[in-house]
Amino acid sequence: MQEFDWKEKYKNKISNAAVAMKLIKPGNTIFIGTGCGQPQHLVNMMVEHSGHIHDAHVIHLLTMGEAPYANKEHREKFKMNSFFIADNVRDAVADGFCDYTPMFLSEIPREFESGRTPIDVALISVSPPDMNGLCSLGVSVDIVKSAAKNARYIIAQVNSNMPRTFGNSFLHVNEIDTLVPCDEEIIEIIPPEPDETLRRIGRNIARLVEDGSTIECGIGSIPQALAEFLKDKKDLGIHTEMFGDWIIDLIECGAVTCSKKSVNNGKIVASFCMGSKRLYDYIDDNPFFEFYPTEYVNDIQTISGHDKMVGINVGLEIDLTGQVCSDSLGYQFYSGIGGQVDFNRGAARSRGGKAIITMPSTAKNGEVSRIVPHLTEGAGVVTTRGDVHYVVTEYGVAYLHGKSIRERVMALINIAHPKFRSQLIKAAKAQKYIYADQIEMNTEEIPYPEELEQYDTLHDGTEIFFRPIKPTDDTALSKMLYSLSPTSIRTRYMAQTVAFPHRDIQQLTNIDYTQDISIVATVPGISGDQVVAIAQYYLDPKTQAAEVAFLVQDEWQKKGMGTFLLAYLAKIAKQRGVKQFYAKVLAANKPMLAIFHNTGYPVKTEFDGEVYNVTYNLTD
Repeated sequence: MQEFDWKEKYKNKISNAAVAMKLIKPGNTIFIGTGCGQPQHLVNMMVEHSGHIHDAHVIHLLTMGEAPYANKEHREKFKMNSFFIADNVRDAVADGFCDYTPMFLSEIPREFESGRTPIDVALISVSPPDMNGLCSLGVSVDIVKSAAKNARYIIAQVNSNMPRTFGNSFLHVNEIDTLVPCDEEIIEIIPPEPDETLRRIGRNIARLVEDGSTIECGIGSIPQALAEFLKDKKDLGIHTEMFGDWIIDLIECGAVTCSKKSVNNGKIVASFCMGSKRLYDYIDDNPFFEFYPTEYVNDIQTISGHDKMVGINVGLEIDLTGQVCSDSLGYQFYSGIGGQVDFNRGAARSRGGKAIITMPSTAKNGEVSRIVPHLTEGAGVVTTRGDVHYVVTEYGVAYLHGKSIRERVMALINIAHPKFRSQLIKAAKAQKYIYADQIEMNTEEIPYPEELEQYDTLHDGTEIFFRPIKPTDDTALSKMLYSLSPTSIRTRYMAQTVAFPHRDIQQLTNIDYTQDISIVATVPGISGDQVVAIAQYYLDPKTQAAEVAFLVQDEWQKKGMGTFLLAYLAKIAKQRGVKQFYAKVLAANKPMLAIFHNTGYPVKTEFDGEVYNVTYNLTD
């Protein structure tokens, strides 16, 4: 079959860049294609052949190539306005030369269509036209398609290295005014290998992702770190504004199949991608991938139509009430709103969905906390406190939605870096966010023992998460205790009624993790972890003997929970040099006595007429 000669067929549209730039007039608005699909040759030629251009306005989203029009010597010729600030224009923004328009990504195309942001000339990249005259926008469809559709003139750099992608990603050659053939490598973005902090964040996020979920997350180190911990998931789907190389491994290991997607079933959907040549080769003519414009991909209704939609977005700073800043460092604009709010709100409305904001707990090499009493002066709120659901750092997960200010504060302090928690507690007390009697633990010297976390399965097949108790468990623990039957109250506390005020509950949830240990059993609840059991020991350091007690919520009894908790406590205690366990058990509490006698240790009991004093040596 004879090779299709597009240059011959469309020779009347072909020009060189120098001639094409004459379409740009003084005062024109020029749109530049997005991300790694930036037409680098056209951009360079625009600046080189700009003798006739004055007061032109360059607009774009995120561009990853050079931005010579941002150089100081061209400031009389080109003004700039960006919907998202990349490295190539950040200095120009800081100098006040480049403007920034904060806008939800989903709403930008409407700006072009309505004429509120008119476009005179669009400089874009496309693949060569096929036999039907269709050119693919390749790696960047996003707002490029809307910009091209609404521009007076389209100048397209035809690049044979541009991947041909499917979906709503095509422009017909008849829609393009000038074709400029010029092959150049598509810009590559290689994220650095994630460090241990980012890997811990990835692990924490992965715990929130269920089999069959559809995921949104972008490029960078956090998605790369997350992907490592998603490889054992099943039937994941992808609906995301952008993706990077991380997606390949998840497809090849079988984690991503898109077979359970409620929308665009069987397809990975995105609006642009940024990665390596390996990624570009992988998506080229690959029908598993479909690229759509931003107005579809980022539409809240489209996003929320996916069951179990998980939106993962990065913040720069969050205050103790849950306000997230994502686009500025104080008064300095740093990035942009992007699709964070679109996907956060869409995932929150999804059936079984999860809206996640993530960030490392510190910045500036650990010198400052990203969780702060109040946002830095000048910082803007991108995601409001009413929109925030899950917040994830390397220290865990905080669920904020529907929570009071006090609960939010304690949850966020719990996932802050330990060295900042004490000052955050003090600030929260000063602002009357939390109770004045809130215990202040030295969490830098008493770290949370993450190594004691583990999942296990009960006799009936239910998976339970066992972990050390946290200060933020006060509400959940209180709910469990107040739900106990009179019989459970009597057998555990040897009283008819017991009150559990905050001043007492926090004595249980704020422990030193060295002398005393409390392990809770949790299951997922509507508003976070639901505590269904607790086991504790309190050590006498002089004798190395510890009093042990455990309590299981009524509906979770007779499932093997007590047996597991006691065995797990004993294992921890032995590792820490505890020599003996002892407990007081009512004579009527036969199930508790049976659990002690089934430990495998020689158990001694003494009966005083009402209570058994139970002891056994852990060294036997």
